[in-house]
Amino acid sequence: MSQLERRKIKETPIPEGILPNSSASISGAELLHELASYLKPEDVSQLRSAYLFSQEAHSGQYRESGEPYISHPLAVTSILGKMHLDTQTLTAALLHDVMEDTHISKSEIRGQFGKAVADLVDGVSKLDKIEFQTHADAQAENFRKMLLAMARDVRVILIKLADRLHNMRTLEAKSPEKRSRTARETMEIYAPIANRLGLNNFYQELQELSFQYLFPTRYKVLTKATKAVRGNRREVLKKILDGIKQCLQEAEINTEVSGREKQLYSIYKKMVEKHLTFSEIFDIYGFRVVVKDIPSCYVALGALHSLYNPVPGKFKDYIAIPKENGYQSLHSTLLGPYGMPIEMQIRTDEMHRIAEAGVASHWLYKSSDSDLNSDLNDMHLRTHQWLQSLLETLSDSNDSVEFLEHLKVDLFPGEVYVCTPQGKILALPRDSTAVDFAYAVHTDIGNCCVAVKINGENASLRTKLRSGDRVEIITSPHAEPNPAWLTYVLTGKARSHIRHFLKTMQSEESAEFGRRLLNQALLSFNVNPDTLNAAQWQKLARESGAKSKKELLKDMGLGKHLPVVVAKRLAKPEKIASRKSKTSDAISILGTEGMVVQFAKCCHPIPGDHIVGLIKKNHGLLIHIHDCPSVVKNRKNMNSWLDLTWSQDIARLFEANIKMVVANQRGVLARVAASIAEDDSNIDNISMVGDGAHNTLDFTLQVSNRQHLAQLMRGLRQIREVTRITRVKG
Repeated sequence: MSQLERRKIKETPIPEGILPNSSASISGAELLHELASYLKPEDVSQLRSAYLFSQEAHSGQYRESGEPYISHPLAVTSILGKMHLDTQTLTAALLHDVMEDTHISKSEIRGQFGKAVADLVDGVSKLDKIEFQTHADAQAENFRKMLLAMARDVRVILIKLADRLHNMRTLEAKSPEKRSRTARETMEIYAPIANRLGLNNFYQELQELSFQYLFPTRYKVLTKATKAVRGNRREVLKKILDGIKQCLQEAEINTEVSGREKQLYSIYKKMVEKHLTFSEIFDIYGFRVVVKDIPSCYVALGALHSLYNPVPGKFKDYIAIPKENGYQSLHSTLLGPYGMPIEMQIRTDEMHRIAEAGVASHWLYKSSDSDLNSDLNDMHLRTHQWLQSLLETLSDSNDSVEFLEHLKVDLFPGEVYVCTPQGKILALPRDSTAVDFAYAVHTDIGNCCVAVKINGENASLRTKLRSGDRVEIITSPHAEPNPAWLTYVLTGKARSHIRHFLKTMQSEESAEFGRRLLNQALLSFNVNPDTLNAAQWQKLARESGAKSKKELLKDMGLGKHLPVVVAKRLAKPEKIASRKSKTSDAISILGTEGMVVQFAKCCHPIPGDHIVGLIKKNHGLLIHIHDCPSVVKNRKNMNSWLDLTWSQDIARLFEANIKMVVANQRGVLARVAASIAEDDSNIDNISMVGDGAHNTLDFTLQVSNRQHLAQLMRGLRQIREVTRITRVKG
């Protein structure tokens, strides 16, 4: 199937009379006239060439609405032109579909319009369509491509968002299934991206259009209801607006005041989240106050608070602490006439411009004002940091679906603001934990964190942070990420770094364990592992389907390749014939192998036990006590079991289970716990079942070896109330 067929572009001529009224779309001449209002003549000339180039390339192609296909790139360029974007972006917008839908190549575009334009068109062309219902891996991979294109040049996503906005505006021509799928995709990904980049106009319209097509009936009902309310409250709203203007005038504040109606989707979202009916939603109207400078913002806030009482807990200062996308404003909810809630936004003219245009302000507003330039620089720095953070997450996540999970979290703005000990404020998503905070500060801080102080008091690493918290992370140079962190961390950055570290650690551990397994197998064939040269290793890796020696060793450690089979390939035939029936030495367990060696939870083997192991594919070695019921049950498959032995120098602690029957008397549990502590052990878990006269206690203890456990059990037998004590091995 060709690219044109994939895009479902109709190539057949359309009969006269079917085309919609041409006045519904902008013409090439009208577009160039619009752009000439702020561009230089030579820039307009380049855009004219790009328009003619695109028109010729798309000749004979029509949209599903029946319009000539060139109407789409013209509309996309017009959207970006209203934002006063640069010539390169506008040129790329005119050409954004030619590589994907026609025979035109990137080299042709580069030759005629330059490398920058060609790269922008190429970046947009690689953003393939995303199907949310199926093909999760392919969908996620498309997002990886989109991020890479964004990171190279943020103008790529500006073009893509304008493209998506026009497609949403003309979505009526699509089938109901297509409308729903495109709307969901827009609501879940493209609208949040627009919000994250500070493109408020894009964000609001994309959200509203998505709501319209996702829930058409609800959209119609809410539209009708808001129209009715608008008529009923017109006089009240005029009274409020006049009161605000008069109040600010008396305070001698030069300002522009405008009223705004809340978005339908915003109303709907509030109704769903707070389980309200439409009649219970009063704050569907808000007012925006635009002043000349920051001090005037706070003066205006004070004046309005004297006019109407503020609602407690409904004030947010986004000027002192801007949102992640650079948005700045004062937000306050006031109780107006008849108890009607009024949402107020107070900002400077520069803040308003940035709030509407976001990252595009870089091209739209050129000013010598140092404060404005500073605001823009800060905003673009935040955008750059966010993109770099996502790239870092991308590099840590080999799994595309996993990356998509991280991306969706990071697309929503932070709502919790916390302080470092140095006074720096960090924004994090709501419900973020201390571990999320540690990774937000620096990856190394996250990897090495062991404890946290919140507002000067010790707290758990899984503690959810609240706005205003002062967080101090305590680190240790030898600490490592804990797999349990994955059960409660929220941010994509923290999750991806933890997973990356664990995967890397497992890879290193698997390779080392695989080396030990192979060495043992080679020795059983009387082959010295040290005599193998690089050529032999390369040949062996190639025959095994591995990319390198390390990967081959890792695969053996994880059970993907049997060490005996690999050793047989290296050994000479006569050595194979003389091989002993059983390996000469058991594998020595150090206790420090990490995740590649696991101790069975059914029998809890400890040093001193006679142990055997089973290599499970993709999991490594699972160790059991030789008489564990699981081992006895699988005697017929004993060829797959390995003989193991304990190393002499093991310093770590191991879990062991014991069962005790004790008399049901006061203080017996305390005496048992004290005895365990006296023998330098720790209780990991305890459960108790009673039958009246006696209680059965099940303990999971930490011990160093069998001798330690025996000593501990002897001490427990000295307690008068203890009638029976046994070790549980399965």
